[in-house]
Formats: sequence, C-alpha cells, structure tokens
Amino acid sequence: MKMRNVFVMMLAALMATAALACGNQGGDKASADAPAKGEAAKADKAPAKDGAKKDGEKPGAIKAPAKKEEAKKEEAKKDAPSATAQVGQAAPDFALKDESGKEHKLSDYKGKVVVLEWTCPTCPYVVRHYKEKTMENTFKKLGDKVVWLAVDSSNFVKADESAKWKKTEGFSYPVLQDPSGKVGKTYEAKTTPHMYVIDDKGTLVYSGAIDDNPRGNKEGEVKNYVEEVVGAILKGEKAPVSSTKPYGCSVKYGS
Repeated sequence: MKMRNVFVMMLAALMATAALACGNQGGDKASADAPAKGEAAKADKAPAKDGAKKDGEKPGAIKAPAKKEEAKKEEAKKDAPSATAQVGQAAPDFALKDESGKEHKLSDYKGKVVVLEWTCPTCPYVVRHYKEKTMENTFKKLGDKVVWLAVDSSNFVKADESAKWKKTEGFSYPVLQDPSGKVGKTYEAKTTPHMYVIDDKGTLVYSGAIDDNPRGNKEGEVKNYVEEVVGAILKGEKAPVSSTKPYGCSVKYGS
C-alpha cells in the first residue's frame, strides 16, 4: 500500500511536469507569431514607393504641357546666337542665302577681307547712301581682294524684293536674307547701315558707321571709316580705328 502511494505521487508529479512543459511551448509559439502578424499589418499600411505607378498612369510618361515647354526651349536654342561678335576676336561664322537662293558661308571667304553691311531698302539713311552710291563706290575702290556682303535682318525681308532693289540700284554684291535676325543679333547689328570689317585671318577688326556724315550735310571732307580700315588691312597695317557709333534706322528684328 505504501509503495502504491509512492507510485501514484510520482505519476502525478510527472503529469504536472508534462502539462507545464506543454504550456510553455504554446506560449513561445504565440509570442513568435505576434511580431509576424504585426509586421504584416505594417506592410499593409506602408505607403507606396516613389517609383510605384499610379492607376492608369504609364511609367515615365511626360504630360502634354511639359512636352510643349520642352519644344519651345529647343526652338529658342535654334534661334539663339551661338556667340556674340567682339572686335579683336574671331568673327562668328554663319551661313545665309542671298536674294537668288545661293548660300554664302563666312568661313568660305577666309583669306580675304570681308565687309558686312547691315541694310534695309526702305530706311531713309540707306536710301540716301544708295542714291549717292556710297557703298558701291567704296566697294569699287577697295578692289577684288575684298568681299562685300549686304545683310538684311528685317523680319519682313523677302528675297524677291531684295532682288528687285538690287536690280534697281545696280550694285553687284549679294543681299543676304536674315529674317529670323539670328545673324544680326550675333553681330549685335543696331542700325541700317551698320558696317563690319573682317580681316583675311577671320578676325573682326571694325564695327560702326560707314562714315562721319550721319545727316549727309557735312561741309568739307567726309571720312569713310570702312575705306580707311580696309585700306590699312590690305597694306598689312593696323586698323586706324576699331569702332565708331553706328547711325541710321534701327534694325527691324521680329522679337
């Protein structure tokens, strides 16, 4: 009987130990599951990443207004001057068509002295000079070592009108068409006429007026700046003057 009681007590102790062990295992599992459920909840509530696309929106899509703005910027870049002309520096190259459709590129005339004359047939100052043959006579005096290019940067310039004017006035040099004003702005042409001289090395050596007689009423000898500058360059001498104040009508740029 005594042995039986001892056996019963030992069995009861073993059962109690087993029950306690099972309870601890259940508690550990619950504890392990809790963080996992919490993380899942956080993941559900987490905001979408920046790279995630919205419903109905294609990845990398550019809105229409943005495209139009970019197109305007690209167009502005095309019309913008590549470099501003500076006396003493290389003259910016350009390519323009004349009244007959022939293209003239400044760099093609390297090795010769080039005279650029900004002009406009309807400007009273230009009308006076062409009536007096100022430009044509200056060109003839300078000889065949000089290239003379008239440039019209008026926003309303038309090739056929330039051709008609050229025929009426009877001069031989081309009238380059620059309706966009890009080349005129590059050279900062302010008036018609506005004269530039580029030496045989391609350096801009003069910018300014054709002469010192703005009103055409000067008494005594008139100083022709272009003639003096080109004459000195052809002799291998330094230009006696590099800049003067141009006079005439303002260049009628479009914008």
